Amino acid sequence: MASIELLEKEIKAIKERNKRVEADKAWETSTERKIIIAGITYFFIVILFYIFGLPNPIVNALVPTVGFVLSTMTLSLFKKIWIKNYKKK
Repeated sequence: MASIELLEKEIKAIKERNKRVEADKAWETSTERKIIIAGITYFFIVILFYIFGLPNPIVNALVPTVGFVLSTMTLSLFKKIWIKNYKKK
């Protein structure tokens, strides 16, 4: 009987782990995460532009921020293509 209890505990532990993994994956692909990263990126670029004395840091910081956001958005597309090709192997 002890082995059944052990198996039940292991199954419960696996289910709990799966929930954590699913939550992590949901966070990694969430819009909220992307917005937060874009905001933090913009904030630090503005500060750096001020430190370096570049003109219009608030406006000019948009360019690298938008570039970063676009690059992260296209990565999911490339990831899907890569996975599709990987599965063919």
